[in-house]
Amino acid sequence: MGRGRAKAKQTKVARRLKYQTLDTDFDALQRELGTDGDRGNDDTEADDYSQYVADEDDEPRRHAG
Repeated sequence: MGRGRAKAKQTKVARRLKYQTLDTDFDALQRELGTDGDRGNDDTEADDYSQYVADEDDEPRRHAG
């Protein structure tokens, strides 16, 4: 019987989140995340993992054992 009260509260919260209008301050979010807003260059991530990518000329590594 205690489930009804909890479900009603969850429904109320879900309904409020669904229909609530949000005034998001994207400039403040950008400052908090520490980004400069330039999304065009993601080469640094590719460089970090380039050591794990085999070139086409490389032979596959074989592990002993």
